[in-house]
Amino acid sequence: MKRRSIIGLGAAALATGLSATRSHAQNFPARPITLLVPWAAGGGTDAVARVIATLLEKDLGQPVSVVNRIGGSGVVGHSAIASAAPDGYTIGLITVEITMMHHQKLTELSPGSYTPIALVNLDPAGFQVRADSPYKTLHDAIAAIKSAPAGKFKASGTGQGGIWHLAIAGMLADLKIDPASVPWVPSQGAAPGLQDLVSGGVEFVPCSLPEARSLIDAGKVRSLAVMADKPAALYPNVPTLKQAVGSNWATGAWRGIAAPKGLPKDIQEKLTTAVKRVYDSKDYKDFMVQRGFGMIWGNSDEFGRFMAKGDADMAAVMKTVGLVK
Repeated sequence: MKRRSIIGLGAAALATGLSATRSHAQNFPARPITLLVPWAAGGGTDAVARVIATLLEKDLGQPVSVVNRIGGSGVVGHSAIASAAPDGYTIGLITVEITMMHHQKLTELSPGSYTPIALVNLDPAGFQVRADSPYKTLHDAIAAIKSAPAGKFKASGTGQGGIWHLAIAGMLADLKIDPASVPWVPSQGAAPGLQDLVSGGVEFVPCSLPEARSLIDAGKVRSLAVMADKPAALYPNVPTLKQAVGSNWATGAWRGIAAPKGLPKDIQEKLTTAVKRVYDSKDYKDFMVQRGFGMIWGNSDEFGRFMAKGDADMAAVMKTVGLVK
């Protein structure tokens, strides 16, 4: 009898625990949510985070506060997201850098440090030249690079080892060209890199089309290709690398919602469903179109696979250019 009572009590406790877990998920969220952003206020990532937060508030019925945690080239904010309690009340907008930083030993964080919620944005790398450049197509530019002495052409658009540096390095490597043949000139971002392009300091800037948009529209810069599997909605006449030179290389800057590792599955699913409603809303679509940001949807499983592939791609390119430590 005593043994049966113990078994009965254990089963009851287990049932109570499961019921409490289900109840917790059903009531989620019962208090405000914090959305951490690893980059500074006023930038593109911050802007995307704030529109998502505003729309999530309406959907979930709880305040969603955006908090910028900057520093360490994204390490500080990404660390804050990963180290938070896995209860759904602290989530973050993680970025492509999470597939790059650990290869440089800047952090031990990797895509596996998070519970993926949803992929919401991808801005592929474009390949920009000055409007008066003699290269009218990417094929022309590649032919010139192949025939010129190493170092004749230079590129810029971010710091050494940043996403745009790796974009052109990966493209060149995929085309069997030594990435070192086009030296990288580090800059504080796409904007100063593009100004250097316009002034003649460099010949190429492989940044996103939204970043080059103002100079493209002003007739000072021309985009020759986009590193994606389909043309960008912002400039649908700009060919893909595949169309331009036969390369399947594709990469870009992306943003996605994630939570700390260990988030309960039912809360993960509830957040993914809520973010999908935000993504499908007219307000979100209008915002992204107005800013020129690329829209891409990936649910939690798709986002996880997307990050894993991106991590492998970045590792290969960074090894090629000697950045893996």
